[in-house]
Amino acid sequence: FGIAADENFVITTTNRKEITDDNFSELVQDGVTLYLLQTVDQMLLSATKERIDFLPHYDTLVKSGMYEYYASEGQNPLPFALAELIDNSLSATCRNTGIRSIQIKLLFDDSHGKPAVAVIDNGRGMTSKQLNNWAVYRLSKFTRQGDFESDHSGYVRPLPVPRSLNSDISYFGVGGKQAVFFVGQSARMISKPADSQDVHELVLSKEDF
Repeated sequence: FGIAADENFVITTTNRKEITDDNFSELVQDGVTLYLLQTVDQMLLSATKERIDFLPHYDTLVKSGMYEYYASEGQNPLPFALAELIDNSLSATCRNTGIRSIQIKLLFDDSHGKPAVAVIDNGRGMTSKQLNNWAVYRLSKFTRQGDFESDHSGYVRPLPVPRSLNSDISYFGVGGKQAVFFVGQSARMISKPADSQDVHELVLSKEDF
């Protein structure tokens, strides 16, 4: 790597956890992306890419065609899908000490690409590991141990109250991925954890699948 003998360096995960003798076997596994840096908090000089591979749960095959709550008992299903996306932002901003900002934008300017729905919030953000886990269909429901790190980690479901900004819209139990692909053909998640300078981006595309 062209490192001089007297030059200091660290090896970290994409979540900026330094690799040491104590945690090497825990953090360094096949397929894990590592950073070689001068310091743990060094600014990245260029963007990095990481491919996510996972074996889909059987529910992907046997239940995806059922539309679950999108059947919506004769109602227009689009608001339910949008509510699922907004719920992610409600969870992300639930511990904000200041203003909770959630914006919904409908983008139809062809010069910027295909039409899109954008949900933007000022929540705590997700780490690269949390983004990776968000991509796995039904991971949070069927995975209880291992290196699972929930995209709602630390979030406590509120007591049942009337539907409001402090309630939990996501009582259907299906998640944002079905909402995304009900509305469109691809999803782009861009997130910056509150305690990190790194910006993580995840792309899920029906065309890629």
